[in-house]
Amino acid sequence: MLHDPSNVSEAIAEAALRQSIDYFAGMFQVSYERKALVTSKGVELEEEATSLKMYIRSFAGEGSGQWALGSRRFDLKRIEEVASTASRLAFESRKQEEVPPGKYDVILSPMVVGNLFNLVADMATATSILMGASIFVNKAPGDKVASEHLTIIDAPRNSELPGSTAFDDEGVPTYSKPIIEKGVFANILHNTKTAAKFGAQSTGNAGLVFPRVWALEVVPGDYSLDEMIREVREGLIITNNWYTRLQNYIEGTFSTITRDAVLLVRNGEIAGAARKMRIADALPRMLNSIGAVGKEVYDIHWWEVETATRAPYILFREVSTSKHTA
Repeated sequence: MLHDPSNVSEAIAEAALRQSIDYFAGMFQVSYERKALVTSKGVELEEEATSLKMYIRSFAGEGSGQWALGSRRFDLKRIEEVASTASRLAFESRKQEEVPPGKYDVILSPMVVGNLFNLVADMATATSILMGASIFVNKAPGDKVASEHLTIIDAPRNSELPGSTAFDDEGVPTYSKPIIEKGVFANILHNTKTAAKFGAQSTGNAGLVFPRVWALEVVPGDYSLDEMIREVREGLIITNNWYTRLQNYIEGTFSTITRDAVLLVRNGEIAGAARKMRIADALPRMLNSIGAVGKEVYDIHWWEVETATRAPYILFREVSTSKHTA
């Protein structure tokens, strides 16, 4: 496959074109990585791994749809599902209507969950807290910060996720640990320097300069997507986003622009598609407004989800939206 990816390309094209779309585009990347570390403390470590990263974006009428995948193992079925999902979303959003800004119950796809929870996880690093660039500045491990439905894990030992590793950039062994566990702030992510400053132990999260997240898992819940949709009287399914910007890091106020399909939900059923809009809310409020967590997880990795994230669909209540003008 590394030398001749034509069979994979053909499978992607066939899967994308099963749906009636206008066209599609995308990227498929396979990597072999070899990592070696030698330190002045006498550490000598080495590991190697493979990974794939891909996304497909399909277009139909006014609509578009995108899906992504990041994994350390090759699975042609999952690759085809990326293409077919992108095309299905494009087809479902091919006719769009304006939706007034306001507060809606919103189901965020794993693509959007990955983007926003990358921010949340980065804010749990000691450096972000020390620099005042975190919603956890005035929090301590043990404080409630989210709905009890939410558990987010830094998962460097998940061998299926890109970014997984046995040791950090100081040679400290890595291990999986919750960042938020059942709504409670569980761990600050440290290297040896920040750990000493906090009177703690390294969590095996040293990057070259600052502590970092390796890979993320969101623990699944009990809801299928259909069951989640039936919980919504009037709301939205937001499938992708970009241009996420924070206005205040400590308060977590942010905005992000929807990208690709935004599906309308009325009386527990998908009832059409909406034009582009913004989410304009605050991360702490949203973390505490989770109404349901999906039971099926997806491995997402692309340029808006820089840390590979295994995540489900999640229902957030009363999310503030505003009109996008461009």
